Amino acid sequence: MRDGYCWLCGRWGHLEEHHIFGGAYRKKSTKYGLTVFLCGDRCHRNGPQAAHNCRETAQRLHEYGQRKFMREQNATIEDFRREFGKNYLPEETDE
Repeated sequence: MRDGYCWLCGRWGHLEEHHIFGGAYRKKSTKYGLTVFLCGDRCHRNGPQAAHNCRETAQRLHEYGQRKFMREQNATIEDFRREFGKNYLPEETDE
């Protein structure tokens, strides 16, 4: 928990850390800094656009996380796929 601006809504307040790639990839999210801070109730867990409730928000986070990984690791889509199991970017970027 920390104070700051929510990645999703931009509001200032108490935030919770969200691992962009969870489950089996949670440790890799931590290792590569693929986390964001979100309003706990509204944007992380319970709101209609919350990361854990909304497929579109989850996709947006996955695309952001993949682009961040590729930029910071100087990685290709295939490199990302090897680390995280799939490509989250739109098909036109999968060349």
